[in-house]
Amino acid sequence: MPDSPFDPFAPSDLESKPQLVPAEPIVGAPPATEPVIDGGPPSPTRLLFDRVTAEIGKLFVGQDELVLGTLVALFSNGHVLIESVPGLGKTLFVRTLGRVLGCEFGRIQFTADLMPSDITGAPIFDMKTQEFRFRPGPVFTQLLLADEINRSPAKTHAALLEIMQEYRVTVERTSHKIERPFLVMATQNPIEAEGTYNLPEAQLDRFMFKLLVDYPAAEEEAKILMMHSTQDDLDQRLAELETISSPQEIVEMTRQTSKVHIDPKLVAYVNSIVRLTREWPYFHMGASPRAGLALMQGARTLAAFRGRDYAVPDDVVELALPAMRHRVILTAEAEVEGRNVDEVLSEMLRSVEVPRL
Repeated sequence: MPDSPFDPFAPSDLESKPQLVPAEPIVGAPPATEPVIDGGPPSPTRLLFDRVTAEIGKLFVGQDELVLGTLVALFSNGHVLIESVPGLGKTLFVRTLGRVLGCEFGRIQFTADLMPSDITGAPIFDMKTQEFRFRPGPVFTQLLLADEINRSPAKTHAALLEIMQEYRVTVERTSHKIERPFLVMATQNPIEAEGTYNLPEAQLDRFMFKLLVDYPAAEEEAKILMMHSTQDDLDQRLAELETISSPQEIVEMTRQTSKVHIDPKLVAYVNSIVRLTREWPYFHMGASPRAGLALMQGARTLAAFRGRDYAVPDDVVELALPAMRHRVILTAEAEVEGRNVDEVLSEMLRSVEVPRL
């Protein structure tokens, strides 16, 4: 399947220096030139990616940046934070993704009274054995939708810190392992501020990408109306989708993508970008080393999806905004001037010399 041209977020001023930054530096956006694809037969990773996206498209319409960004995170052992208005089909997407990939799907609706044990599970007393046994919570799944995550207080968010980083849950001094693959797809509403809590920096830093999802295009929305306005049973339609992969294959493909070659010059380029965020005058707080790790592994996975066994600067630039927009904090002066994070990051990216490989 050819790469889809889409870019709902990139500032238009990026076109001023196309030799440094592609016109659309965001997950899924086309680079300044056509993606370099190796000659010969397509790689197994690209074939799998094409089949998965084609099958998802049978039920989930549009939102190519969401599909690609989530798949890059999944095959990079990462997690995604999605900022969007309600009603854009996020739950449908996760259920569709779980069906196509052969993975289990779970959903947690975050509320103000949600307790950590409601997520992780808790010991319960077994009357037959007269002993406590651990009852797993909804987090023990493979694709987890954390809906409206910013409606819960910090103590609830803290329950996810160990899970997202170490893939295990520790209760009563006993660790319970979460099987791979494991993807947390958290959503937050950008409109409603009342009754929400800001996610702590430690929580935000554990998300590989922050994706901004906008309303669908007119043609896509018309297709949604035609496809989903009937009273067909959604479970039946999901059952009709073909299961393309399996958890074991995803884990193996993840290992393979980690072997994609990254030139030392590209490593230095990623390092320069991340370190510059800590010195840029409009940023009160810069990106952590996790941002560099996200860019490195994300570039490897994106290159594999495009049929290459090596990463290029375009791969890094396309992932730069999603990988860093939630890891930097604007200064008070920048906020007063009405600047936004993506705009400042884009300006900063244009100041970094792109290596020639």
